[in-house]
Amino acid sequence: MKLKTGISILLPAIIFSAQSSFAQESNIIQYINTYKLIAVQEMQRTGVPASIKLAQGILETEAGTSELVKRSNNHFGIKCKNNWDGNRVYHDDDARGECFRAYPTAAESYRDHSDFLKGSPRYAFLFQLDPEDYKAWAYGLKKAGYATNPKYTQQLIQYIEDYDLQTFTLIALGKKPWSDTAEFVVNNQNDPNQSGFSSVAPIEVHPGENGSQEDSAVAVDYPQGEFRINETKVVYAPAGSSLLALADQYSVKYKHILEFNELHDGDDILVKPQLVYIQRKRKQGANEFHIVKKYESVYDIAQAEGIRLENLLSYNMLQEGMRPAAGEKLFLKGFAEQRPALQTTVNAPPPPLATNNITAKDAKPGPVKHIVQSKETLYSIARKYDVKADQIREWNNLNSPDLRIGQELLIYKN
Repeated sequence: MKLKTGISILLPAIIFSAQSSFAQESNIIQYINTYKLIAVQEMQRTGVPASIKLAQGILETEAGTSELVKRSNNHFGIKCKNNWDGNRVYHDDDARGECFRAYPTAAESYRDHSDFLKGSPRYAFLFQLDPEDYKAWAYGLKKAGYATNPKYTQQLIQYIEDYDLQTFTLIALGKKPWSDTAEFVVNNQNDPNQSGFSSVAPIEVHPGENGSQEDSAVAVDYPQGEFRINETKVVYAPAGSSLLALADQYSVKYKHILEFNELHDGDDILVKPQLVYIQRKRKQGANEFHIVKKYESVYDIAQAEGIRLENLLSYNMLQEGMRPAAGEKLFLKGFAEQRPALQTTVNAPPPPLATNNITAKDAKPGPVKHIVQSKETLYSIARKYDVKADQIREWNNLNSPDLRIGQELLIYKN
């Protein structure tokens, strides 16, 4: 009887411990995916190894869950000191109510951490070390007095080795391409009692609108940082960039980054270099038309010209997945008289005009009524219901892709 009671008490404790371990591991993986790009960029800017920076961030913030980081965006536990004149918060650490630096964004915390190490004489010897020698850096940080935790060195090394953070140092040094790494994933996501994970999950390249590098036109030498195309703010992001990190860096909501760039939730890691808009694109281009280049998709053109994809498709009588042939002219400010020739067909006839008559193929019993919300577009609604934008236009007798808030649309779900 005593044995059964002991087991009944012990079993929930074991399950709770496994669940906690799984949650912690998930937080760590999410943290790495969110901040790996900034860590690489900062190493290239200042020389602080990306592996060390990520490991410190995980340790200092409890993988982004600590009270201090939530209140201050301080990812590295840097205290105010006498030379800090920025925002601050007070937090119990080695003593009660200590002053810590506070930042508007996590990206600023990452930059300040690099500058803090680079600009302090006590850490100068670290930059004489081999940047690939993460153990020497970990011991050096403890020796210089960065933290009072006696296990600080061992914990940094363990995070680097357990989660293969050295990969990001090698990427920053140009010794590994981004294509050699991928987003970390957690196995057994539906089973919190199993905490195994795979640190390498191949990035899949899907041909098509967001396809492989063969689908892209010749690379353009875009400026670094934020610039404008068609009076719209944009950045050029390398392959492997995290959209979550870019959203944080430019203080834009992640869902808006996806919306502005006609991307799906789950497209966080870019499989090829591309323009990423941090502002909603315009309905018309700056130019009258665009001449299609070899391997250039409609999506590529929409990004290059800073025009919404649904408008570009509509102006040129195109449907999703169609690829105009090289040399064809796509109109950016108004409707073309006919559809451009496609890669697989020549002089294909334009699609039929919108009509009130729904074909038997498209008609489905019991249509869904959708009420247009703020910032919704025909394209985003089509994606939501897994139908084509042209189908919605035909079902609702729409003559343009423009919608108004509160407008009712009938959707015949496939």
